[in-house]
Amino acid sequence: MSVGASIVLIAVGAILRFAVSLRSNFAGASVNWHIVGDILMAVGIVGLVISIVWMATLSRRDRYAADRYATDPSREPRAMP
Repeated sequence: MSVGASIVLIAVGAILRFAVSLRSNFAGASVNWHIVGDILMAVGIVGLVISIVWMATLSRRDRYAADRYATDPSREPRAMP
């Protein structure tokens, strides 16, 4: 899940939690939209944390690869003839 999708889930969840005040029946069961909003916000927050951690590890990996080639020029990749 991307950062943008996580932010959208958090925003939709917040709207359902704090701005919507209706109760509905769906297939004979009552739907509490406040709980649906809480669940969407929780999923969005978890997705946001996972996305940020994933991006941080990718940027760290790129930095170490660049340092490795800078310190040992013999390990630099060569172009194919």
